[in-house]
Amino acid sequence: MKRRTLASLLLAAASLPAMADDMAKYQEESRKVAKEFVSQLGGELQKEMKAGGPVAAIKVCRNVAPTIASEASRKNGWKVARVSLKTRNPLLGMPDAWEQKVLADFDQRAGKENPAAMEFAEVVTEPQGKFYRYMKAIPVQEVCLACHGAEDTMAKEVKEALAADYPHDKATGYAVGQIRGAFTIKRPL
Repeated sequence: MKRRTLASLLLAAASLPAMADDMAKYQEESRKVAKEFVSQLGGELQKEMKAGGPVAAIKVCRNVAPTIASEASRKNGWKVARVSLKTRNPLLGMPDAWEQKVLADFDQRAGKENPAAMEFAEVVTEPQGKFYRYMKAIPVQEVCLACHGAEDTMAKEVKEALAADYPHDKATGYAVGQIRGAFTIKRPL
């Protein structure tokens, strides 16, 4: 019996470097997917902000962002999304318990760390199986305030567009440097 236990321990110890290598690989792949998401979404938002202002940008977040997430999910075989503790569209971005915990941690760290560099990853076991989970914070920038800032500073047409498109909107009241939400990736192992 001791021999079997010792052999199991040795086997487990030998697999630790491989697991660390896998984690590094998964994290790098997740960073790449999140970066592509940011690049695509940011490009579309900038284009629409120049063409039609914040009201046009609202349509990008409503229509284009879910499409980008869906395409990234299909391409990689993972669940790729954006989530927030203050959701704008509960049908597309409600965080699960794990995501809520990470978002709360990001919020606590926001005043002490660079929010643009915040990320978190781990392997979790859930009832459906084992998953690699990754989140990358979305920091609030000056341009975000047009639609996510204090309601008393928003343009009337922005408030009207948000009320029409998002009747249950909670994604306002942010300041620059806070965490708006996060890109989230759930990869089956």
